[in-house]
Amino acid sequence: MTSERLRLAVIGAGLASAPHFRSLEDLASDVDVAWIYGRNTERLAAAVTPAGATKTTRLEDILNDASVQAVLVLTPPNTHLDMVQQVAKAGKHVLVEKPLEIDLNRATALVEACENSGVTLGVMLQHRLREAAVGLAALIKTGELGELVSACASVRWWRAQSYYDEPGRGTLARDGGGVLMTQAIHTLDLLMVLIGMPERVSGHAVTSPVHTMESEDTVAAMLHYSNGAVAMVQATTAAYPGYPERIELNFTQGTATLESGRLQLAFMNGKSLVLGNQEASGGGANPMGFDHAAHRAVLLDFVRAIRSGTAPSVTGRSALNVQRVIEAIMTASHNAGVVRLHQGFPTVTGL
Repeated sequence: MTSERLRLAVIGAGLASAPHFRSLEDLASDVDVAWIYGRNTERLAAAVTPAGATKTTRLEDILNDASVQAVLVLTPPNTHLDMVQQVAKAGKHVLVEKPLEIDLNRATALVEACENSGVTLGVMLQHRLREAAVGLAALIKTGELGELVSACASVRWWRAQSYYDEPGRGTLARDGGGVLMTQAIHTLDLLMVLIGMPERVSGHAVTSPVHTMESEDTVAAMLHYSNGAVAMVQATTAAYPGYPERIELNFTQGTATLESGRLQLAFMNGKSLVLGNQEASGGGANPMGFDHAAHRAVLLDFVRAIRSGTAPSVTGRSALNVQRVIEAIMTASHNAGVVRLHQGFPTVTGL
């Protein structure tokens, strides 16, 4: 394993790039940022990028630079497949912003492109690496909490209409959906990491009177597990002024409540535990109103994975799971039915 700085490039310099750029500045002893690519020359010129990086509007500068070992892809979701295919073909490792792509088929093709090229693929689903989430996942694995009885995941966030008035926001063509794909995906992904994939899904997705947009801004769903456990999911961007996202897990030996990075545990034997600190996650009017520590953790984990030749904590294959669940919820809503996740892929099984 080498201790040399990883030389990387960034594709995309829009709104979502800010926490990545701050994280890269923090990790200057571990990474060397060679290039920042953007198609919009004005936005690229205005972007506050890591020191020493060269700005370019030519993607070829990155693809043809043999010294670049890895690339961060921060462009809109519908561009990910094409970008990642080019980067992987050039033999460079990839860390891509969530979601993988706008639908499950394109997301799967993206993962396979990296596997076929033999490059490492990481995904920016940073809630997994918060201290409290890591601690809870480890505790569940020990079995000390017992068997899962029920769960609830709640994302009650707020976005003003001006947010969706931005070109492409909340559209199926660019984003692949609304609140599930863009906001609640982090909480849903963490829920899948903690309690596993459901056997079947039912749900209803709507666009509330609060917003004018193509995709959904409000969702209610039920996830059914093979052991009889159920998990309820509530997601919306129409809850003014925005509230902390929350995961509640009920087990046979205790309960766990995870709220925006703070974990509270209560065991039936009388023991209790608090881990982590509640932190802002962009649930209010400012979508970028959150700390970048978790982004930094995912980036550092990705760098270490490449150095050691091991898999990152957030792999492309594991990131497919949350997209399977999202697609199942939307399929259930469109068909007013129950969707079974047969071998991970949503299939309508009945009304």
